[in-house]
Amino acid sequence: MKYQIFSLHNFRNIPQIALLPEEEQFNIEVVGHVLPFKTNNYVINELIDWSDYHNDPMFILNFPQKGMLQPEDFAHMERLIKSGADKITIKKEANKIRQKLNPHPAGQLEYNVPELNGVRLTGVQHKYKETILFFPSQGQTCHAYCTFCFRWPQFTGMDELKFAMNQIEYVIEYLRQHSEVTDILFTGGDPMVMKAKIFDVYITKLLEADLPNLQNIRIGSKSLSFWPYRYLTDDDADEMLAVFRKVVNSGKSLAFMAHFNHYRELHTEAVQEAIRRIRATGAQIRTQSPILRNINAEPEIWSTMWKEQVKLGLIPYYMFIARDTGAQEYFGVPLAEAWEIFQKAYINVSGIARTVRGPSMSCTPGKVRIIGTTEIRGEKAFVLEFIQGRNNDWVCRPFFAKYDEEALWMTDLQPAFGNENFFFEEDLSGILLK
Repeated sequence: MKYQIFSLHNFRNIPQIALLPEEEQFNIEVVGHVLPFKTNNYVINELIDWSDYHNDPMFILNFPQKGMLQPEDFAHMERLIKSGADKITIKKEANKIRQKLNPHPAGQLEYNVPELNGVRLTGVQHKYKETILFFPSQGQTCHAYCTFCFRWPQFTGMDELKFAMNQIEYVIEYLRQHSEVTDILFTGGDPMVMKAKIFDVYITKLLEADLPNLQNIRIGSKSLSFWPYRYLTDDDADEMLAVFRKVVNSGKSLAFMAHFNHYRELHTEAVQEAIRRIRATGAQIRTQSPILRNINAEPEIWSTMWKEQVKLGLIPYYMFIARDTGAQEYFGVPLAEAWEIFQKAYINVSGIARTVRGPSMSCTPGKVRIIGTTEIRGEKAFVLEFIQGRNNDWVCRPFFAKYDEEALWMTDLQPAFGNENFFFEEDLSGILLK
């Protein structure tokens, strides 16, 4: 299949868009000026149920909805567009709204960018001891954009908010100097938008560097869901799979971190064949998704998705909480409800699918998982633990927060049982000041 892109300037050329009332088409345009919008012919023709688009999770996952902006912000952009404001003015006002949407949550920009010999590596993040994230400059887009994406600033043209670099030599030197790092995650955007020959250059240099500490190479990608033809009919599909084999044959582990948000994404012949081809290279495919209001906030959706993933040979890995950025109020599920959904889904799958962890918040101190709720001496509380932390000593230590039915994020929680602070807060302050 040939790849066709649709974005804000040509989405009305999509034949199915004519099904939508003019007001709804205009709403997509208004929100799309603030939150990035991009889709393709596979999503349009094979994933979306246009007969029920109002409720269709794939439509909501890909097409901006009016409720994704605050009413006053939507009204402001609506007035600008209807008044015929020029592109520069619209972009300027859109940027003001974007700055209010917490474009870099969890201290990504302030605390995660490392230095090499006094130079900031703006295309690398190093938050957890064992793992670095690498943002290759050629991978800073996706085959289509998720409306919930917490990395939406990568796609808005606000260059000061982007992570990106192409100097793999700097990454290699950083890995030499940091022997504690065992994993590198290629991320973006989506590194699978790169041509195979470009990705091969990065991989070959990493492997030829003969770094004994580097054990695992990961690829974070939505391509299996949004463009499985990347591994089937793209002109370099076979070459990309050959790069995967090169990693595995070198003795390194290759983990393909696939983003699937709903079981519907697993149902096409194209995605199932792409999965088979990737697994045949020796790569593992692990799956992850946030829990999202209006898309997958039901236990049956999750249990079905995990079962079908296991059937296809995939490994369920994470259920995340929607981050405190972008359209969080539209997608956010309260922590109490998220845990109930996770628990109800978890008990309805066999042990082979219980590799999944969650619900987890990737917040400033680390990945915090909600273990459950409890009541001690009449006080109800959340039981939490770190899956990952800025300090490894925090990991697997249970701690408690006051039960709050409305809390959406870690910053909404307060310590339980009369404690003034969570156990990690003093240590965290010292880490962030370094």
